[in-house]
Order: sequence, then C-alpha cells, then structure tokens
Amino acid sequence: MNRSTELLIIRHGQTEWNVARRLQGHSDIPLNEKGMEQALALADALREESFNAIYSSDLQRALKTAEAIAKWHNLPVTADAAFRERSYGVVEGLSREELKSRYPDDHAAWYSADPDHRFPAGTRPSESIRTLHNRAIDAIFRIAGQHAGEKIILVAHFGIIEAAYRAANDLPLDIRNRVPVANTSINRFLVRDTQIKLLEWGG
Repeated sequence: MNRSTELLIIRHGQTEWNVARRLQGHSDIPLNEKGMEQALALADALREESFNAIYSSDLQRALKTAEAIAKWHNLPVTADAAFRERSYGVVEGLSREELKSRYPDDHAAWYSADPDHRFPAGTRPSESIRTLHNRAIDAIFRIAGQHAGEKIILVAHFGIIEAAYRAANDLPLDIRNRVPVANTSINRFLVRDTQIKLLEWGG
C-alpha cells in the first residue's frame, strides 16, 4: 500500500500589503478584491480533483482562500497556527525600502540569509529563518502522517512553501532562495516519513 501523502501547498490570494511589498508576517491582513477573485478562480481550477482534507494557516488571507476551495469539496478547513508566515517582529508592515532605512543592520543580515538572525521584537516576538523552517517542516510531517496514502491541501504563505521547497531540494538555510511563489500558485509535493519530494512547482 502506498503510504505517501500527496500535498498541495498553495499560497494565499493577494492582499494590499502584497501589492505594496510590505512584510506581513503574523499581521492578519485580508485579501483584497483581486485576492478574492484569485481564490475563486483557484477553487474552480481544483473543483474536479478529489481531496481528503484541507488545512490552512489561521490568518484570514490564507483561511479565506482555503474556504473558497472547500466549498466545492464538502470538506471543513482545519486552521492551524503552525502554518503562519514567519513573524517579523517590529518590522512587520514595513516595505523593504523602509526596512533598509530604519534598520540597516537587520536589513543587511536579512539579505545575507543569516539563518539565525531575528528582527527586534514588536507586538510579537520575531522568528529566525531556522525557527520558521523547523516549525513548517514539523507541521508538514505531522499532517502528512495523519493522511498517509491520501491527497490533501494546505493553504499557507511564502515562508511555509519555501521551507518545503528547501527540504525537497536539500537547500541550506544560509543560501538565499530566489524561486518565485505567486499568489494562489499550486505547488505539489509527495511526503513520506521524513522525506519531501517536489512533484510540480507552480511558481
């Protein structure tokens, strides 16, 4: 019996902070009008596939995207905070230009791909790249183990998808990853035990 889990990890629809290129992190930014249109188009594109479960980050930009998909499949959406984006601490809400101007040392560490750098804490503590990666991979293995031999959907964020991509391609955390992850892109992985294999990259 095939005990592998086919996992579709999908990035949420567009938000106004995506358009402005602001760091969203744990900030609960809603989908904009285009983002809602993207979610509905995504749902239509997946309506003929069969799935056993749908998971989502508990942030509304992901959750609303997942709910649009779920309407076609008569499945509940399981919201899980483990699939949130990386927490950026005090710099959440800043554009890249604002980050560079206000926190030049932190900006330099971010762009050097220091896997253990943390931004200063804000309303919430910040996370390093390594902390996010470990959180994401642990959560992916957890839900895959609960659905061995099945096909499931996870709607999440750039950082979660990047973590899966790194694990599948054995990319070190201190190498900056420039692979694009478009809003509502579908990225297919095969997960078994402690292995992640990339099947199809949606970009």
